Amino acid sequence: MPSTSAAALLPIPRDFTFTGGTFELVRGATILGDPELTAGVRKALAVADLVPGGPAVPGADAAVRVVRDPGLPAEAYTLTVSADRIEIAAADHAGAFYAAQTLRQTLPGDAFRAESAATAWTVPRLRVSDAPAYGWRGAHLDVARHFLPKRDVLRMIDLLAAHKLNRLHLHLADDQGWRVESRAFPRLHEIGSHRSRTVISHYGEEPVYDETPHGGYYTAADLAEIAAYARARAVTIVPEIDVPGHASAILAAYPEYGPDPTRRYEVLDRWGISPAILSPLPGTVRFLAEIFDELLAALGGAPYVHIGGDECVLDAWAASAEITAYRRTLGLETPADLHAWFLRRLADILAEQGARAVVWDEAFVSGTLRPDTIVMPWRGMGVARRAAAAGYDVVMTPVVPLYFDYAEAASEEEPLAIGEAITVADVAAFHPAPDAWTPQERARVLGAQFQLWTERIPDGRTLDYRAWPRGCALADVVWSGAGAPDLMPRLRGHLARLDAMGVEYRPLEGPRPWQRGGRGWRRHRPGVVDTAVVAARLDELTRDPDSTRPSL
Repeated sequence: MPSTSAAALLPIPRDFTFTGGTFELVRGATILGDPELTAGVRKALAVADLVPGGPAVPGADAAVRVVRDPGLPAEAYTLTVSADRIEIAAADHAGAFYAAQTLRQTLPGDAFRAESAATAWTVPRLRVSDAPAYGWRGAHLDVARHFLPKRDVLRMIDLLAAHKLNRLHLHLADDQGWRVESRAFPRLHEIGSHRSRTVISHYGEEPVYDETPHGGYYTAADLAEIAAYARARAVTIVPEIDVPGHASAILAAYPEYGPDPTRRYEVLDRWGISPAILSPLPGTVRFLAEIFDELLAALGGAPYVHIGGDECVLDAWAASAEITAYRRTLGLETPADLHAWFLRRLADILAEQGARAVVWDEAFVSGTLRPDTIVMPWRGMGVARRAAAAGYDVVMTPVVPLYFDYAEAASEEEPLAIGEAITVADVAAFHPAPDAWTPQERARVLGAQFQLWTERIPDGRTLDYRAWPRGCALADVVWSGAGAPDLMPRLRGHLARLDAMGVEYRPLEGPRPWQRGGRGWRRHRPGVVDTAVVAARLDELTRDPDSTRPSL
């Protein structure tokens, strides 16, 4: 019989069988095999302190043997625990890493601590054949609204990796802050990385501010470290520089790249949509191209770069004689056409460096994208299907149920959230590629990710509360696909692993006393924003031909 830990596999493998009996894995045991693959196994199973013994040659004996199998798909693996050894086969580093993550879940919860006093673990004998349902399995982390120190980013990578999630989308620039060092344009991080205060009043109230400075940024060395740390754990960093809107922090540093170079801006100290927008003129394109060069160099390259395109107020473009004249030289009829042209130009620049552009769905609705551009349809499944039908790859990011800045219950006990309610059950029921879609449309769905917008997530403890265990539910959806066994019994067993990792998640029964909203700035007001109303409104707006106007 499997142990309690083994019965709580999450995400659940595609095919697994417990064969009866056990194998004792001793701390410091020998691991043999392909060096790249054994490195992944040792990283995921660091608690066992496996000792590399060289390649897995015939006749060599070891507790763990890892072989490369080119016949397996990317990220797939097989895992066999027999009476005398553990055998892993994978086509790549990620597959070997995930095999070890599954193996780790068959151990007691203490195997998820940074250190363990155990000298041996009893592993159930089993056979696993596994591969993910979707290639894009991720999380979006907004570090622009509230800066999160590097340690929080590295910890998030660890948590994604433990759940076989493989994308970390970092939202690095917005009205409220610029978060990366630029040696070419140093005022970006010297001026754009901090604000003098932050709004703390609730939606619909007169603004009240904390009068406390807030800020921070990642150096180029930090980004290099983050990217390397992620790669070792089978996670790809997807950086986002959100343009041309959401540009207050950029323009506070370099107002000359705005439609009116004489206007002065400040890093925004409140939430909501700003009219600040970059100019689409050639000088701005060159400016952004140089920023992308720096960003990609710091990350050691990136297969994807998100360029935003959302919630753009185009009034300043329409009011500018210079921009209007430039639009006409391009043969474009409207500012919305220019918006689409601008984003395609940036996508072309990124393609020259081997990176695919990613955009929010406004960019798709407003015009023709590069064919290889990836669309993130945050405003719902209607616009997602239209993008897929038009031949674009999509990564599902709908507000409902994948915006985790929404509360998990309409209760005054919850801490401050943008609205409510998105529950674990809502996430578990999400189908990234609905059965009603055509096979061609479903084939365009790369996967899904949950979004952590941080207007109301000021620190790492709040981040834990919002991300988990809803993130566990999405991990199950995007790895295991439709038809996986009921999540809740497995999730209850899995929470012991989160406890061991020190994750301050939201308990399934509700917040702990110190996690509640209370009566101060963290007080939540139920009913202010309801997800059903939001979903209907967003779907309505995606059908509006004036697609570049703000969405809410």
